[in-house]
Amino acid sequence: MTVPALTISALKEAKNSIIGNPTAKRALAQDDAFIAMLVDCVHNPEAYADSSRGSQDNVRIEAAHILASLSYGPSDALCTLLKLDAPRAFLVALSNLHPSEPPPLKAALARGLRVLTVALADTVGPAEWGLQAHMPDMQGGAKEALDSLFQVDALDVYLPLLCDPSTQVCISIAQLLASSLRLQAYRLAVSEWLPLSERHKEVKGKRGWEKADNPKSPSRSGGWAARQLSSLLQRRDVKLQEAALLALAALSKDNPTVAAKLARSAPDQAPVLSTILSMCKSRVIDQQVAACLCATNVLRSGFPPHYLHIDHSSAMTVTHVANSLISSETEKPIIRTKACHIMYHLVCDDKDLCQLAFDRGCLTKLANLVKSITPSEPTPGWDEDEPESTARLREAALTAIAAIALFDNDIRSEVTDTLRMIPYIQISLSHRHPGVRYAACQCVRALSRAVSVLRTNIVDSGLGLSVYQVFCKEDEDQRVRHAASSVICNLVTDFSPMKETLLAQGVIQNCVKLLDSPDQPLALNALWTFKNLLYKSNTDLKRRVMEALGWHTLHRFLTHDNHQFQEQAFHFTTNMTDNEDGLEMVFEGLGPSVLLNAVSRGLDSEHDDVLRQAASLLGNLANSATHQRDIISHPRILHSLRQCLIDAKVDVRRPAVACVRELVRVNPHCYRELHDAGIDTTLRHMCDYGGGLVAASPTGSAFTMGVEEDSEVREKAREALRWLERTDMGM
Repeated sequence: MTVPALTISALKEAKNSIIGNPTAKRALAQDDAFIAMLVDCVHNPEAYADSSRGSQDNVRIEAAHILASLSYGPSDALCTLLKLDAPRAFLVALSNLHPSEPPPLKAALARGLRVLTVALADTVGPAEWGLQAHMPDMQGGAKEALDSLFQVDALDVYLPLLCDPSTQVCISIAQLLASSLRLQAYRLAVSEWLPLSERHKEVKGKRGWEKADNPKSPSRSGGWAARQLSSLLQRRDVKLQEAALLALAALSKDNPTVAAKLARSAPDQAPVLSTILSMCKSRVIDQQVAACLCATNVLRSGFPPHYLHIDHSSAMTVTHVANSLISSETEKPIIRTKACHIMYHLVCDDKDLCQLAFDRGCLTKLANLVKSITPSEPTPGWDEDEPESTARLREAALTAIAAIALFDNDIRSEVTDTLRMIPYIQISLSHRHPGVRYAACQCVRALSRAVSVLRTNIVDSGLGLSVYQVFCKEDEDQRVRHAASSVICNLVTDFSPMKETLLAQGVIQNCVKLLDSPDQPLALNALWTFKNLLYKSNTDLKRRVMEALGWHTLHRFLTHDNHQFQEQAFHFTTNMTDNEDGLEMVFEGLGPSVLLNAVSRGLDSEHDDVLRQAASLLGNLANSATHQRDIISHPRILHSLRQCLIDAKVDVRRPAVACVRELVRVNPHCYRELHDAGIDTTLRHMCDYGGGLVAASPTGSAFTMGVEEDSEVREKAREALRWLERTDMGM
């Protein structure tokens, strides 16, 4: 469709033709010339003043409405808007508005910017509520455009509109923040932003000798945006309150600075969290949901884990409301879906809160919900005509069940034996909606952490093989496949009855293929699976794995740029070297020099997990009498060992000191090398031991050490010193 001039009647006709009509939106998005006119009109209206019939303001309003509607449309419509730089057009238009211009124009421009920004956030991800369609082809351009909207010059345009006298404008900007602050970088950008006038005050108030992070700075009280959004909660407009709650929820998620300010009270004031919790009991359901989500994010971000028990009453308020919404058969599916996700966010990865939710009956309510919308036995095409809202509700409920069952065996047994959920989980593994399959895999992952469940229900029902089939599907959604791979990690452990079955089904070969996957989380889980597979394994299995994997591949992961791959590779090799045959296999396969160079690099890692696993591996390698001289003569390892004894955490010091003890015990003539590395003096300081070794350390750092607090490390250090003294006296 081509419109020769931007007339009010033509624009209204175009707008009405595309509302709720994806086909019409796709067709209109192909008309680059017309869309370009709309974009140009939004920020450069003078060029169309003569050709338009109707007021210039009304023409711009209609143009903004059409662009907003296209933002909701198919991906190719959004591509056209990005190509024509529509986000910048809205920013320019808003920045150039004069106070005399009508409020409806400002509201239309703010709404257009909001809709376009949220569309970009939906494309970039992560999703707000469950799994969304994956659009990798568009992510690059959308990410770049979204990044630009959270730069300071863009924030300077639209964040001040939170103070606008127009309620509609305030709502649009709050909604923009609520639905687009999904990445930590964006949250920090908004929470640290200050109006230009306040930025100038900060700069003028600082002298050269003052610290940059002045605690009295306005930016240190939760941020301007958080303060303004909190003030909007005091307004009487329910829609505005809901938008402000959702924006605060997005801003405080994983953002302790903002969350702590909302959770703690200022002098003579109640904390904002109290207002948020009171709104959890609102008669308006949408406001209830927004308040519960906001309270959840504040609670989970604003309190360190060891403080959480202090505020269980707040968590119980959210739990009570979420329970009520989940179990209500009269509520719309979207509301119940959000309530399930709120429950998930509240308890996720926190054992105490999982127990609290279980004690309050959340698990039973979630299970009953799944059963009410899911058949226990599959029938052909049962999910084909199912509304998407039902599928998303099932996904949300299964996701919450998985979170609650993650830590406790009694809760897992409740899922399998009392609530008898396995048939409903199993049928969900084949659902056409990827989000349902993903959530079902998460449930199996939680259940498979219990040995009793793994040895009975998961094997007897065939649930384990069903997940393996999902894992093996090369055309499966990669996020679902990743979730399935997390289950496989549990199914190949030494206590799993499915280990031999999966080996017969080709799990080694399938995991080898995934190691080169461009999807790094999937490749990492494949390596994790190998690590679990080799725990307490026999020599034949170790050989099978290395024949399929290859020593060059293992070396690649031991020296990988990503510390997570390094950690798993070192742990894998530690499991390989837990007996004499495995030790010789690794030394022969990699070669002493290559192996020890990799270990030395791991011991110098800045990541604690890598350092811990490298030290554990070296502790195993020191048990090889044949290769101890290679370790002692390595140019870096002894110095790195000493540094581990000085600076590292106890789970690194234990294998490090055991390694030293073994080297000294088997090699009575290695005193000179250990002394040159400063290990003897370091051991004496760890034990506060005044024995016969009096030589000075080559560096001074060991002298600042305190006595070793861990009894196991201290005892091994004493043993090593006794061997060294015996050696020294014999020299």
